[in-house]
Amino acid sequence: MTQINKVVAVVPAAGVGSRMQADRPKQYLTLHGKTILEHTLAALISHPVIHQVVIALDPADPYFDQLPVASASWLQRVDGGRERADSVLAAVAGLPADCWALVHDAARPCLEHADIDRLLEVTGRSDVAGGILATPVRDTMKRAHRQSPDAQVLHTECRDNLWHALTPQLFNAGQLTAALKTGLAQGRNITDEASAMEFEGHGVALIDANPANIKITRPADLPLAAFYLAQQAAETP
Repeated sequence: MTQINKVVAVVPAAGVGSRMQADRPKQYLTLHGKTILEHTLAALISHPVIHQVVIALDPADPYFDQLPVASASWLQRVDGGRERADSVLAAVAGLPADCWALVHDAARPCLEHADIDRLLEVTGRSDVAGGILATPVRDTMKRAHRQSPDAQVLHTECRDNLWHALTPQLFNAGQLTAALKTGLAQGRNITDEASAMEFEGHGVALIDANPANIKITRPADLPLAAFYLAQQAAETP
């Protein structure tokens, strides 16, 4: 693997996950005896290149301190914000400007080290400022008239060259901090770290990833994530 500067994992975890219809934020639901968040943190810190994780939490979060991992020496906690971009900025702004920030969703517990390895390879490229894990769109894509339960099709979108953006997303911490600050100040629609970098004209690599790296957003995602985690455990020596 290309020699790289320090890599710090960043986990925005200040959201409430209302679509899960649960009594707590989705990252605190359990799979195989551990919370989703614990699985996610374990997947990150167990990678040989990652020795520090910064997690952005709701200042009023009543659950995190109850987890055994809360006192881990490799974990730093910061106060998150209202939007994802606010939380990521709070985390990366305190990092050394020359390190690499590997930003990963709290609700993606099925991340595999092989995907992290492929993503880290972008640090040796001169044509891009960083990269993201992603998967090519394979289904037919429909544009709706509006977003509602009874929406109707407006037209079919061409799926050529369309990708589903996943995480982690990897960028230089200094550049990402600057891009997030500018984007937020200008009121841009920053849906992920790559979008902030794109607005600033930075090149972003798409790294084809394992589709098992799902984001848990709805109740039906829980048994699928549990299956993938069990499969990973069975394959681990």
